[in-house]
Amino acid sequence: MKKNLNICVLLGLLCVFSACKKGFLDLEPLDTLSTTNSLASTNELRMYMNQFYQGTQLNQTTQPITDIYPESFPVQPTVVGGAGIAFNDAGTDNMIFSAVNTRTSGLFSLSAAPTIKEYVAVRNLNYFFENFKNAKGNAVENNKFLGEARFFRAYYYFAMLKRIGPVTWVNKVLPGEKEVMEVPRASRTLIVDSVLADLDQAVALLPAVSNSASMRLHKDVALAFKSRVALYEATWQKYHKAKNDPFFTKDISPEKIQSYFEQARDAASAVMTGGKWSVYTTGKPLEDYGNLFITTDLSTNPEVLLWKKYNVNDNIAHSVSKYTSTGGADLGLTLSLVDDYLTRDGRPFVGTERAEAQKVYAKELSPVLRDPRLGQTVALPGKPLKPAVVVPGYPPINQTGFNKSTTGYPLYKFLEYNNAGAVSDDFKSVAPAIIFRYAEVLLNYAEAVAELNGDPGAIANALNPLRIRAGMPPVDFSREYNTDAAYPFRNLSNVIQAVRRERRVEFAAEGMRLDDIMRWAAAGELLIGKRQLGTLFVGSDMTSQNAAGGFYSASLLYYDTAPAGKSVNLYLNGNSGDPQRYIDPYKNVLPNGAGFNPQRDYLLPIQQRMIQLTGGQWSQNPGW
Repeated sequence: MKKNLNICVLLGLLCVFSACKKGFLDLEPLDTLSTTNSLASTNELRMYMNQFYQGTQLNQTTQPITDIYPESFPVQPTVVGGAGIAFNDAGTDNMIFSAVNTRTSGLFSLSAAPTIKEYVAVRNLNYFFENFKNAKGNAVENNKFLGEARFFRAYYYFAMLKRIGPVTWVNKVLPGEKEVMEVPRASRTLIVDSVLADLDQAVALLPAVSNSASMRLHKDVALAFKSRVALYEATWQKYHKAKNDPFFTKDISPEKIQSYFEQARDAASAVMTGGKWSVYTTGKPLEDYGNLFITTDLSTNPEVLLWKKYNVNDNIAHSVSKYTSTGGADLGLTLSLVDDYLTRDGRPFVGTERAEAQKVYAKELSPVLRDPRLGQTVALPGKPLKPAVVVPGYPPINQTGFNKSTTGYPLYKFLEYNNAGAVSDDFKSVAPAIIFRYAEVLLNYAEAVAELNGDPGAIANALNPLRIRAGMPPVDFSREYNTDAAYPFRNLSNVIQAVRRERRVEFAAEGMRLDDIMRWAAAGELLIGKRQLGTLFVGSDMTSQNAAGGFYSASLLYYDTAPAGKSVNLYLNGNSGDPQRYIDPYKNVLPNGAGFNPQRDYLLPIQQRMIQLTGGQWSQNPGW
């Protein structure tokens, strides 16, 4: 264990990876303090901890350290194709951009191995732990910041675990002699257990609050995050072990996996029984779900545990609405996602009913026919798009750049349709970044209980508030069990299948899907050999719009062949003459579908430079 602790100098390696200036390790930990080598007051503890809220209102200025310091909480994207909550499902079976995602398609290269910026934050957090005792003042107030530090150390380690697997646990600031670098990575269970232990400390130290007005961490955020971590690891171990791939812990016992499920269940249950949070609803099922994501002030929203506020006047804003207000944003939601929403009366959307609805563009999105969350996630013709402008009858699949929809299913969630500035210019969007919400707590609880073969009634009770908000009938595991031959999770139990579908629908376009695919070891079912499709084109009324006088007359679409002087600008699956053909954006670039390698791609590679600087003690990830 002592050797495991002696790896803090990986921070020195990080300087090589991130091209930071020589001597960075000699600098004081980040932020401005009134004393040297000391955290002497409650105010200094607060100031010091603000640096870990990067991207939030507590620390908007991250220069000049952004190149070497990891961003903590997810925020909203600022550019087309950029990282951020609204776009982070891209490359999964939920959403695609024009550009192929290299990781999920199996095209990621060793040369693109990521830097490990989290160790910078870990070192600064360990400095906090070692100097916290110097602070004078009210112990209860001081302990809030100690709880924050415990949370953030867990957060950064979990980020590393998801991306590259187990690393080395560091819990104190150590000098940078070369010898202390040369130690192996810790076991995965040691990292997870240490993360969960830090979160237990955070739960004990952080304050209990009844709203998110402070936009700081509190007890229920720590519990929600603990449920996320424990559920991630339980399912990772269970499903990777079932696939017998290289990624599960070889000697892990069924009892250990069960203990992670139990911790996920119990952490979520603690939030649920606390009585402070609930699913946001005003009794308007056609509006409430969508409105949650464009409400600019969530301070007293009962569902939101932690969030980031944007304010144009403070030069704190993003650009999501500018891009999505074109109906394009150079992205599109997928047919697979759209198909997963139940009918309005709670049945799988399959067979003749599906085929008939798809003959008229967007009929399948209608809240009369389908779960109303669908029409609040995908742009439904006739809904407001900009002030005094509505979503047109057909999607802009014939456009270019950020005006284009890649699949014919434009993203509507997060669109501030009533904000003239947001839809017309960059950095004017103020739709909040919701970091933790109560819906996740309910879904984590439901999944953990389902995996433990717990009471189906308790699972349904956890899911039903989400259904009620959307105007959907209560959960009925038998009625909504999808056994269609093409459904990827048809072999799961009806309870686990329902929980997974509810999670996908509720969190569509919130950046949760990749983690779910990875922890369920589900690339074989959802990615490998597949191309994500869009809406039905041939066989629907869209073809009649691709003619003089039609919606696409200004820029006609050509598929299979093109007239002289033109080129093919639309790819469809199947072959010429087939009665039904769906938009197939990657037909040319991924002719055999995604090449995700299940023996390699569940983890990213480690930079060769890292392996060399640890004297070969850090082993490369499987398959790389």
